[in-house]
Amino acid sequence: MLRTNPPRVSVIIPAYNSMPELTKCVTSVMEQTLGLDKIEIIAVDDGSTDGTGDELDRLAHTCAALRVVHQANSGGAGGPRNTGLDMADGDYVFFLDSDDYLGPDALRRMVAMADENLTDVVLGKMVSVGGRAVPTAVFSHNQPRTDIFSSHAYRTLGCWKLFRRSLIERLELRFPPYRNCEDKPFTAAAFLNADGISVVADYDCYYSRNRENGNNLTLTAADLVHRMDGTRLCFETVARYLEPGPRRDRIMRRHVEWELCGPLRALLPKESEQRAREFFYPQFRHWAQSYATDGVFQQLTPPDRLIVHLLRADRYEDLMTVARNAKEDAARGNIVDKGRVYWCHPFFRDPVKAVPDVCFDVTDRLPVHHELDEAVWTGEAGVLRLAGHARIESVGVLEPESRLILRPRGFEYPDIRIPVAADKTVGFTADMDLSTVDSGAPLGPGVWDLYLDVRARGVSRTVRLRQARTEPNGKRTAPPRREVVTVPRPGHEPTTARPFFTPHGNFSLEIRLAEDEPPCHVTGIAWDTSVPATLIVTGRLTDGPSRHPRPTSLRAETDSGSAREVPLLYAQDGSHTGFTARLPVRELAPGHWTLTLRTDEPSRRIPVPPTKGLTGTHWFRVSRLGRPYYAKPLPRGSKGALVLRVAPVRLTVALRRRLGR
Repeated sequence: MLRTNPPRVSVIIPAYNSMPELTKCVTSVMEQTLGLDKIEIIAVDDGSTDGTGDELDRLAHTCAALRVVHQANSGGAGGPRNTGLDMADGDYVFFLDSDDYLGPDALRRMVAMADENLTDVVLGKMVSVGGRAVPTAVFSHNQPRTDIFSSHAYRTLGCWKLFRRSLIERLELRFPPYRNCEDKPFTAAAFLNADGISVVADYDCYYSRNRENGNNLTLTAADLVHRMDGTRLCFETVARYLEPGPRRDRIMRRHVEWELCGPLRALLPKESEQRAREFFYPQFRHWAQSYATDGVFQQLTPPDRLIVHLLRADRYEDLMTVARNAKEDAARGNIVDKGRVYWCHPFFRDPVKAVPDVCFDVTDRLPVHHELDEAVWTGEAGVLRLAGHARIESVGVLEPESRLILRPRGFEYPDIRIPVAADKTVGFTADMDLSTVDSGAPLGPGVWDLYLDVRARGVSRTVRLRQARTEPNGKRTAPPRREVVTVPRPGHEPTTARPFFTPHGNFSLEIRLAEDEPPCHVTGIAWDTSVPATLIVTGRLTDGPSRHPRPTSLRAETDSGSAREVPLLYAQDGSHTGFTARLPVRELAPGHWTLTLRTDEPSRRIPVPPTKGLTGTHWFRVSRLGRPYYAKPLPRGSKGALVLRVAPVRLTVALRRRLGR
């Protein structure tokens, strides 16, 4: 294939005795919707003996984008990946194991996510085939731009991701020659230096599967000896790029849990006595002393705390006892003492072992099972009744000292604690009179998050109040907006209360002064997938009373006074009145455009709020010699509204970005 431009993506496939899975792996790349004109496939046969090399050559004859390299066996996946990196010309690099395969639209979606958000690493949703373990927490929702401290991205250090090649070359990253854990230091270094991370969670991008013959490298090289070098390099990589402190501790915790405590517990007892004591134990102890700081130690589970404590204290025999009996001891249950809950491990308060209680304290890690079953307004006044159930696992029934907590969000004010009526099991009920809840005063304006202080047998755990059950359509329903009736008095103006569930199902209250109550709420902002550069804004009228006229149009306006308006189209949506507006952004002149909802009252404008989920978009203006333009959301404007920047694409800047300069 004769290329006029560099490929967008270089897909690197290390292959060793990969039949029959190899064929589906390679063809899944050939069939990508991104197009073979934008992809180069570099498959490296690492000394295979089962026909893998012949199959790659056959596939290469059918696809000009596939380049095949045959080399002597290197003993691991890192060597062939490095060979591929040395040959790669793409803006991005994607590593695909020969056991696995891609969803047809995977690369297009990941490249678009990186392009739109200028991120250096993109994680595509992984799917298990045949029971192979894959990460799930990080893929709960799309994340256009995040980092390792604001997401679960660092919990997955496999290299099956899209990397900006300029990042790899700037850091001079290559894979170490290890049979196991060779990709963790590589990915860790990329994460720690990335200018933004994206997550594609709404499409199955990467299918991870076990080989039919069970010869996955992670299974055939699973012994402790194959892990030690990679583990050491993981710790050294984090220490190299992060200064000591809470941020480093948060990242180090992952390696202490997964690379130190887990393998020690599972694999060290399988080694010979001499090798365990003289070779592996000193390395584990060094890592515990060097990297498991007190900040890391506090974040660990009790079983891991016990291991780290014994390593620090140089107690090899006790450590081996703990490791050999780990499975049996994990099921020993707990004991409650003076408001704390402890793991009933044989070492707990054994005067001979003299292990600190903190190594067994599970209080803050006990699951709290709770659910808000009912949230309703009662009577004529603003009394909100909340009912549900809650229990601390393995502790006991609710005590009368349990409390509902109203906690202000984003402003300083003391928590408001409300008694709950607890039954003889795990049920609770609380009636909140919002006109008097604050020591006889009404609840002040702002957003209040609701928590539950669950108490049982002197043990206290505070959790966010949430509703687990959902309606058949998957949407949670909250009580309608209610005007709070208060006795007229100086300093207390009428308010309205809006109960609502957050996207995670947590229960909150928004209190507004009645005069500030908006007539509507924007519920969605997105680009039309069928019409280029057209923004769709949806919303609904406010439930309950409103002292303002309802909006009539969506208005985009620049600081210089230029404006464009499109009408709101109203329709009944169940029990609500909803509206939709379609703004052709492609028709706007270059500049910064602030979006508001206009009403018949000239002075009354309702800001269209910014949204994290809105990315940028591109289009061509045929009337202007086909020049590309873009629109992207900016940080919140002076009016608290969404601001769009509309401008022509600077071709020299775009070209430099594609070339990684």
